[in-house]
Amino acid sequence: MANAQRGGLGSLPGAGSRTVLALAALWLLAGILAVRQAAVVLRLPPERRLTDLERWIGDNGVLHVKGSLYDTDKFTGTPFAGLVLKPLTKAAEQSLGIGWTLGTLLLVVALALVAARSLPAPVSRRTALLATPAAIILAVLSLPVRNTFTLGQTSIIPVLLVLLACCLPRLARGSGPASGLLVGVAAALQPAVLLFAVLLWLTGRRRAAAASGVTFAVGTAVAWLAMPDDSWTYWFHHIAGAGLGEAPDGLANQSLHGLLLRIGLHGPAELVLYGLLAVAVAVLGLRRAARYALDGQLLLATALTGCVAVAVSPTAWQHQQLWILLAVVGRVGRRRADRLVWPVLVVLVMTLTSTVLMPDNPLLRPLGDNAPLLAALIAACAVPFLSRTSPLWDRPLPTPATEPQPGRFSWVPLFRFWKRPLSRPNVLLELMLIRVGYWAYSFIRANAPDERTLAESHGRQILGAEEFLHIDVEHGFNHFVAGVDWLADSMDYYYGTFHFLVPVSLLGYLYVRRPGTYRWARTALSIATLMALVGFWAYPLAPPRLMPGRGFIDTANGPQDLANPDFGALTDLSNQYAAMPSLHIGWSLWCGVVIAVVAPKVWMKWLGMLYPLMTFSVIVGTANHYVLDAAGGAFVVMSGFAVQYALTGPGRRALGRVPGARSESDALAAAEAAEPARSKG
Repeated sequence: MANAQRGGLGSLPGAGSRTVLALAALWLLAGILAVRQAAVVLRLPPERRLTDLERWIGDNGVLHVKGSLYDTDKFTGTPFAGLVLKPLTKAAEQSLGIGWTLGTLLLVVALALVAARSLPAPVSRRTALLATPAAIILAVLSLPVRNTFTLGQTSIIPVLLVLLACCLPRLARGSGPASGLLVGVAAALQPAVLLFAVLLWLTGRRRAAAASGVTFAVGTAVAWLAMPDDSWTYWFHHIAGAGLGEAPDGLANQSLHGLLLRIGLHGPAELVLYGLLAVAVAVLGLRRAARYALDGQLLLATALTGCVAVAVSPTAWQHQQLWILLAVVGRVGRRRADRLVWPVLVVLVMTLTSTVLMPDNPLLRPLGDNAPLLAALIAACAVPFLSRTSPLWDRPLPTPATEPQPGRFSWVPLFRFWKRPLSRPNVLLELMLIRVGYWAYSFIRANAPDERTLAESHGRQILGAEEFLHIDVEHGFNHFVAGVDWLADSMDYYYGTFHFLVPVSLLGYLYVRRPGTYRWARTALSIATLMALVGFWAYPLAPPRLMPGRGFIDTANGPQDLANPDFGALTDLSNQYAAMPSLHIGWSLWCGVVIAVVAPKVWMKWLGMLYPLMTFSVIVGTANHYVLDAAGGAFVVMSGFAVQYALTGPGRRALGRVPGARSESDALAAAEAAEPARSKG
C-alpha cells in the first residue's frame, strides 16, 4: 500500500470501466486456476499425491523410520526441516494432505500479495489494482509452484520469508534483526538462501545480515543436537544436501554443478571449475542485486539474488526455482516494443517444458533442457535492467503507429481497437511467439478428436458432396500421379518440404525488408491458422488415402492396412484426421497473396499466385486432401485477411515509408505518395 500511495493512487481518478473489467477478469481467472490446481492434486491417487510429503510423514516415510533420515536418499530437506516437521507425523495423511494443499495455496496468495506490494514506485493505480491477481496467475501457472503442489514441498516458505524480510517496507527500511531472523529461518530450511545475508550486508543492513547468520547457525545447531547423525550425513556426507533425491546430473537439477556433470565433467576438475564459476556468478550477481536494491528495486534485487542461489547451489530442483519468475519485474529495453521481451521470456521458461520451448533437435535441445539455469544466469549477470533514474524508466521510446484507415472496401466497418504499429517488431519476441504458436498448433492438431469412425463418416460426406457438385477429381488424378514415378516422388517431396519452407522464408523476407507488411501479413496468417485449428477439432476428416474401399494410393507412405484399427505407425506421428481445412492450401494461398502485394514486377505476382495452384495439384495428387479441403483452406485464409482488415485497415495503406525499413518503399510507397498529389489536384 505504501508503494501504491507513493505512486499516486490518491491523485488519480477512480478506475475506469476497462480497468474494472480487467481486474474482475484477472481475479476470476486467478480463482479458477487456484481451485483447479488444488483439485488436480487432491484428485490424484494417494500413491501419486504429495509424494515428497509422503516420504516425510507417511507410514513408511523417513520420519517414521528408525535410523537416519538419509538412509534411502529420498529425504532432501535439512535436518532442521526434519526437526520442525517431526510433530506432523501423528497427523492423518488425508486430512494433512488437504490442509497442506490449501496451506500451500494460501502461501502462494501471500507471496503474490507481497510481490505486488513490492513493485518499485511510482506505481500507477491501474498497475496497483492488477498486480496482485496477475501475480497469483503467474505463480499458479509456473512449473515451480505446480511442482510444489504435486510433491508437497516446502519451497514456497523460504521465498515468502525472504520477500517479507527484504521487500516489506517496514522491514526493508530498518536495519534491525527482524528481517535477519526471517532470512536465517529460510536459510535453515534451504541453505542457499543464506546468500541473502550477503545482500543485506552489501546494502548497509549489517545488523540484519549478522542476525540472519546467527539464526541460521542456531537453527542448524539445534537440529544437530537433536539429530547428530543425520546432521553429519547431510552437511558432510552429502555436502549440504548434494546427492539427495534425484541424480545430480539429471535435467531436474538446474544448477551449474548439474550442468557441468551433464556435459561430462567429473571428479576434481569438475569441482574446481564449478567452484570458480560459482564464485564468479555470486560476486557479479550479488553486486548487481545490491545496486538495484539501492536504486529502490527491492523485488528485482531479491529475484537476482535468488537466481544466484539457483545457479550456485549444488542442487536446484524445479520446486526451488521460483526466484527466476520474480525476475519478471525487471524493466529492459529502450523502445516500448522491446519491453515485453524479458517478461515473456521469463514467463515462458517458468511455465512451459523444455520440449515446448525448443524444437527437438541436437542443436537446440540443450537450450530447452537448461532453460531455467540459463534464465537465472542471464538475469543475475547479464540483463541490463533499467535504473529508476533513467529517463526511459517510464517513458520508453514510443512505437510509431497510425489510425486504421478505410481502403477500397470503405463499406467494411473497422473495429479501431488499437492503433496500427508501423515499426519492425522485436525479433526475439516474434521468434518466441512463433515457436509457442507452432507448438500450440501442433499440440491441438495432434489432440483433436481422431475417432476413426467419425472421420471416415465425414470423408463419405465430403465425397458425396463432391460427386453431387461433379468435382470429385481426386481418384483419377491420384492414380495418374502414382503411375508416373518421378512425378509422384516430386510431389511427395514438395508436400513435406515447401509447406513450411516457403511461408517461413517469406516471413523472414518481410521482416527484414518490409516491416509494415510483415505485421499485416503475420496477423492474417495467425488468424487463419487459429480458425483452421477450430476446423480440425470440430470436423475430424479422414483424408482420401485413409478411406477404406475407395482405391486411393498413398504415394508417400505406401499401402496402409486399413482393415486394422491401428493401421501402421503413421498414426502415431500426428493426427491423420486433421484434413479439413487444408493448411497446405491455406498457407500457400497466403504466400501467393502476399507475393502479389509486395512483388515489384507483374510476372513475379503471377508466379506467386502459381504457388497455391501447384500446391493444390500436389495435395490432390498425393491423396492427402479433397478438393473441398482446399476450399476450406482458402476460406480460412481469406477470413484471416478480412479480420485483419477490420482490425487495422487495408494492407496497402500506411505501409509505405515506415521506421526501420531498409528502403524507402515498403510495398507501395509510390501509391501512398500519390495520394496527397491527387488530393491537391
